[in-house]
Amino acid sequence: MKVGIYGQFYHENSGKYVQQLLDLLHQKGVEVIIEENFLKLIHENEEINKTYSHFSTFEELDKSYDLFFSIGGDGTILQTVTYVRDLEIPIVGINTGRLGFLATVNKEKLVSSVEEILKSNYSITERSLISIKTSAPNENFDELNFALNEITVSRKNSTSMISVDTSLNGERLTNYWADGLIISTPTGSTGYSLSCGGPVIMPKTSSFILTPIAPHNLNARPIVVPDSTEIKLKVSGREEDHLVSLDSRIATLPVETEITLTKAPFNIKLVLLEEDTFLTTLRKKLLWGEDKRN
Repeated sequence: MKVGIYGQFYHENSGKYVQQLLDLLHQKGVEVIIEENFLKLIHENEEINKTYSHFSTFEELDKSYDLFFSIGGDGTILQTVTYVRDLEIPIVGINTGRLGFLATVNKEKLVSSVEEILKSNYSITERSLISIKTSAPNENFDELNFALNEITVSRKNSTSMISVDTSLNGERLTNYWADGLIISTPTGSTGYSLSCGGPVIMPKTSSFILTPIAPHNLNARPIVVPDSTEIKLKVSGREEDHLVSLDSRIATLPVETEITLTKAPFNIKLVLLEEDTFLTTLRKKLLWGEDKRN
């Protein structure tokens, strides 16, 4: 078996969990390749006797990987997706932080959970993504033109609202006067969109959510559309530029640039243990705060 490992940060007290994972994979004879910068962080904080291979770019990965471990939180998984892309490598999210809708493996149960995963005692949930294309070329969207959670247009260097002219499949929807507009996948429905009043959508729902950010018109409400919809946006405002974010990646676009959003041509695979259903996570993290007691 061959696995990749990625992490963004080396949190306080997370070292023992990284070491537990590496020790277990070594005991099971698993070939381990670690992202280069994360491997440097490990060496800076831990004494590791074994020498590990590393990767640094998407081009160094291929479909020979059986699993890809993401150590951190949901933000780390969003970055992991930029490496895995369309390679269909199942991602195992190990949550060493607090809130985790995507990183569901509890650090306190790391050893037992990973043992089950190595025995193939898990299921796969496939998550859709949203992609972006702009009327004027932008190098930020050449390769990483997709997002797992959401794509957001928002104001830049201004306290003034922006206008987001919005069309669905060629038919004009409305002109949002707001601080911005979030276009979310079902996966992203529990993130930024939710904090702005958007609905929670089950992961297998084939939809996008359009959620305005602090709209001027109080009757502007989130709308759910099929993910087969082609969404076109054009931003105008007092400034010459505005921001576009793809999950945690941010770029600047000139106003009046036409933005086209569609469903990405590939899905991301997330590993789920039997007890880690979406509803279980929803109950714990969102509805009743059960994670504070468990």
